[in-house]
Amino acid sequence: MLRGSCCCGEVKFTVSMPPSMMGTCHCSRCRKIGASTFVFVKRESFTLVSGAELIATFKPQAPYKYSRCFCSQCGSALGEVTSLSESFPVAANCFDDELPLSNQFHEFVQEKPTWYDICDSAIQFPGHPQQ
Repeated sequence: MLRGSCCCGEVKFTVSMPPSMMGTCHCSRCRKIGASTFVFVKRESFTLVSGAELIATFKPQAPYKYSRCFCSQCGSALGEVTSLSESFPVAANCFDDELPLSNQFHEFVQEKPTWYDICDSAIQFPGHPQQ
């Protein structure tokens, strides 16, 4: 069981199964919300323990399609914790427990700022990974 929370501790969640993967997005949108590194969790393993009323959602305009959740009290980026998808990303920085995996890929490397050096050997993609 992994525990997670926002900075103020009002939004709390648990994940009963280890996340399936970890990745880092270097697109300007992910960087601006402060949630570049994320893990994918299965809906069935995610439980929102407290703070549902504090979760706010930013819904982007086209061509962007991914909504981003954050704590309306402290501003912590949470990922897509209100998603109805079978699997969805959660900001890695919100986990209180150590995550049992390491970064597996970098996406949108073409948008990476020059001041940031990628210091691991994870595969790099110029945009979204090809599926």
